[in-house]
Amino acid sequence: MPTEILMPALSPTMEEGKLAKWLVKEGQKVRSGDIIAEIETDKATMEVEAVDEGTVGSLLIAEGTDKVKVNTPIAVLLGDGESASSVKSATPAPKPAAAPAAAPSPAPAAAAPKAQPARAPASAPPSAATPAPAAKPAANGHAPGARLFASPLARRLAKEAGLDLARVAGTGPHGRIVRRDIEAAAKGGAAKAAPAQSTAVATTAAATPAMAAPMPDSKILALYEQGSYEVLPHDGMRRVIAERLTQSKQTIPHFYLSLDCRLDQLLAARERINAAAPKEGPRAYKLSVNDFVIKALALALQHVPGANATWTAEGMLRHRHSDVGVAVAVEGGLFTPIIRHAELKTLGEISNEMKDLAGRARKRRLAPHEYQGGTTSISNLGMYGITSFDAVINPPHATILAVGAGEKKPVVVGDRIEIATIMNCTLSCDHRVVDGALGAELLNAFRALIEDPVRMLV
Repeated sequence: MPTEILMPALSPTMEEGKLAKWLVKEGQKVRSGDIIAEIETDKATMEVEAVDEGTVGSLLIAEGTDKVKVNTPIAVLLGDGESASSVKSATPAPKPAAAPAAAPSPAPAAAAPKAQPARAPASAPPSAATPAPAAKPAANGHAPGARLFASPLARRLAKEAGLDLARVAGTGPHGRIVRRDIEAAAKGGAAKAAPAQSTAVATTAAATPAMAAPMPDSKILALYEQGSYEVLPHDGMRRVIAERLTQSKQTIPHFYLSLDCRLDQLLAARERINAAAPKEGPRAYKLSVNDFVIKALALALQHVPGANATWTAEGMLRHRHSDVGVAVAVEGGLFTPIIRHAELKTLGEISNEMKDLAGRARKRRLAPHEYQGGTTSISNLGMYGITSFDAVINPPHATILAVGAGEKKPVVVGDRIEIATIMNCTLSCDHRVVDGALGAELLNAFRALIEDPVRMLV
């Protein structure tokens, strides 16, 4: 029977996307691995591959359709001996319904203000008057009613084998159900059980007090004279940034530690290394101060492993490697591409990888795995002349380092005054993970490496 091609989940957090472009036509033959469509997520445009071979029987979703839910059928693939007439038996998925109209307000209120993403989430806790019982997770870790993540091939194989995906535990990335899970279930072998989520999670969520609702659009617009402003609708990136940063400030108890780093030895080392570096070819590189900052923070997290952690309701995630995200400004927002295993890479490798990631970030061509995850972040505004600031933690990280500009300042060394290049750094910490003494230990380990950069080379 015809195989439905579903809207893929291109990342663990993706719920919907835009079908930007079809790269195939009805009646066209495709093979496994062929690129068939381009999907736009909140931050990137991704290519979708065919997972099986066959003939495109029908394109169910038109190009340019936005807000297509994950797992919605977007096309039908015909196998050998199947004709286009058999597509009629497949039920095309309706186009996503338009968002519900907002309450009556002045005409420009059609676009939500920046505070809009902070409104009550869909999974708001039940009221105290009618507490809802916590849903008991299934033995395979899938909570009742939860959306299942499965590859298109796994879904097709499960359908052919008559298996209920809700009863199959996923062993792929982030619990995704993949082919081997279906094959194991079909043979009667017990798939590896996903860790059951404790009811403590639901209890914690229910105990969290509801946040105050933001001021409605109508009241905000009433404060300004009609015609004195224009409304610029939020795009997907801006909405996600607003949601994540609001979540961060509302749910993460921030505290801040700040100190000055002397850069004179680092600047001298950078000048010598760049002078001796290859100028052309695959081994060419040119180091920036930010490359040293990335390496120093990565090594500092290895020296203070207690700070290289992530908070979860079940327990603390203690990370083995330092995966450092670096904020990159793009038009309309920012990306935080990640240097994986930064503690193991040379300064030249970090420099070239960062240039590549930043360049593709500005073109919005990063894959989700290149900017999701990580164990910490760096936000460097020194190139804008900012000397000191506090950064907002990027969930699920427990720390973020705010780096200011290097400035020549008088410093006291013994009984004399010298002129030195000073860079202020502020570490924002999640107090659930990093206590004051631990954060201070991490920041001092970072400063020791910045002020004596030879230690980064061994």
